[in-house]
Amino acid sequence: MKYLHTMVRVTDLEQSLNFYCDKLGMVKISRNDYEGGRFTLCFLAAPEDEGRAQDERAPVLELTHNWDPEKYTEGRNFGHLAFRVGDIYQTCQRLMDAGVIINRPPRDGRMAFVRSPDNISIELLQHGDALEPAEPWASMENTGKW
Repeated sequence: MKYLHTMVRVTDLEQSLNFYCDKLGMVKISRNDYEGGRFTLCFLAAPEDEGRAQDERAPVLELTHNWDPEKYTEGRNFGHLAFRVGDIYQTCQRLMDAGVIINRPPRDGRMAFVRSPDNISIELLQHGDALEPAEPWASMENTGKW
């Protein structure tokens, strides 16, 4: 497993970039605008991690800006922790066998979500290409929030 990033939702992207980059000193690694999904993702790294972050050898901070205004409650501005795993199906099965609820099953062979005991969302991402869809995951419904 490799720790990838922490995601934080922001209401004003430029104001947040000013804070994290100009004031705090983080470095913008990438910015992607997703017109179809109506959101922007910016990935930031600490200055000492900049080179390693560009080739995924250091964790980064993901700023997510949803274009449609939303008031974030219940900690919704903090999104999730993300970990890359070698086999998402084996990881989810191990967690499920240990009593962890799979909130968003890896139907696509690529991504799943679980929650910590304190309700922190944890994203699990398949390393490399997505695995072929497989049961029971392909037909498993979402459970709760993720």
